[in-house]
Amino acid sequence: MCGPAAAQAPDPATAPELPPLTTTRYDEAWSVLADPVYADTGTGRVWSGRLKYIPLTDDGSVYLTLGMELRARNEDYRNNVWDSVPDPDNGYLWLRALPYADLHAGPTRAFVQPIIAYAVGVEPKPSPVDQTRIDILQAFADYAVPLAGNGTLTVRGGREMIGLGSERLVGTRYGPNVPLAFDGGRVIVEHGPWVTNLLAVRPVEAGPDSFDDKTSTSRTLWGIYATYSGLWSSNVGADVYYLGYRNDDASFQQGSGRELRHTLGVRLFDSADPLHFNIEGMVQFGRFAGGSIGAWSLATEVGRRFEALPFSPDFTMRVNVASGDGDPDDDHLGTFNALFPKGKYFGELSPIGPYNIINVNPRVDLDLGHGWAAGLSGGLYWRASTGDGIYDIPGHLIRSGEGTDARFIGTQAEVTVEWQASRALGFSASASLFTAGEYIRQSGPSATIGMLGFEAGYRF
Repeated sequence: MCGPAAAQAPDPATAPELPPLTTTRYDEAWSVLADPVYADTGTGRVWSGRLKYIPLTDDGSVYLTLGMELRARNEDYRNNVWDSVPDPDNGYLWLRALPYADLHAGPTRAFVQPIIAYAVGVEPKPSPVDQTRIDILQAFADYAVPLAGNGTLTVRGGREMIGLGSERLVGTRYGPNVPLAFDGGRVIVEHGPWVTNLLAVRPVEAGPDSFDDKTSTSRTLWGIYATYSGLWSSNVGADVYYLGYRNDDASFQQGSGRELRHTLGVRLFDSADPLHFNIEGMVQFGRFAGGSIGAWSLATEVGRRFEALPFSPDFTMRVNVASGDGDPDDDHLGTFNALFPKGKYFGELSPIGPYNIINVNPRVDLDLGHGWAAGLSGGLYWRASTGDGIYDIPGHLIRSGEGTDARFIGTQAEVTVEWQASRALGFSASASLFTAGEYIRQSGPSATIGMLGFEAGYRF
């Protein structure tokens, strides 16, 4: 007579993959820790697993996820903005903590993430991207409805960070100390190869004191953004989108006034090795200060990794064009508006943004092993139109186009080194130079910009 069969212990090799740690945090699905393979310790493959999946009911349908990000970043500038700002030689320290709690109860979910962000040494005073003290970065609730064919419709409302596509137009501004969030609503439809976002939101404006961040009353964003995955392979996809934008207090070199702008865009991307690419075209139309808007941008990125070579170098070439205004005295605005682009757009040092610009950015990334990586990049920048000036990443005019027909803005070089010591702990350092071109020399101060950056981050 045979006895009962011994229970089989779960095999760790077959355990579900833990979700990647993201910048927004709300899209990490930690319910995988309910798998029996993690039951013995409850920690999964990270020490903090007990905080990532806390079942509140016997069946696990209600559970809580807790997490934290801690970051310290030091930046030292010499001749910032070509020595044309009140404190061009400035060094400061950014300190940021982002705890969060994510409660799931069946189809209902609530997510809350405070922010603690301080800046030390910023002169003459911290800006809204440097410091917000203590406030609420994200706080929203959503409800998921199953659709036929294993799809899901999620309705979400509240405050959240939103990154669409490659974040050329709608990004989280994660690189600076205070990320960007939006107040409003979003509907997310996942069905087959399609993920579609419908949104109507307003950006959050950070205040100088604690708990004084507020919804913008002058700017509104709405639209539809759809992504199709698996065009001719699982890694190839396409985005198609419409974004509407209103700004009651818009300002360009042409002047100031109310801006109503519509953007139509298409993006094609492949994230796989060895060949990868990211190509996006955008056209804009609308009204500005009683006149018309006609603008466009083309952003291209093509790269290839060579695994057989030492350090597996990944060579990437980026070429971008964003239109500028041809005549500041007429009633037609040709300046492309990047809306809410990602922070540190062209690198760790990004004195100019994607407006009225032509840029060529070659880059090589090296895998040094044991979590170490290095990158070397360059940049050449020209004005797309001599009738317009140059703008910073948020879109503020920083140098007029008047008085010179020169196009060449300058040359940038940057080296970065990173060490991912563990899944949660990372360090990075960078050194950057931006040498002024003829346009900068003819239009104002033109000293070479230098920047050193050091960062340490811990996230679980």
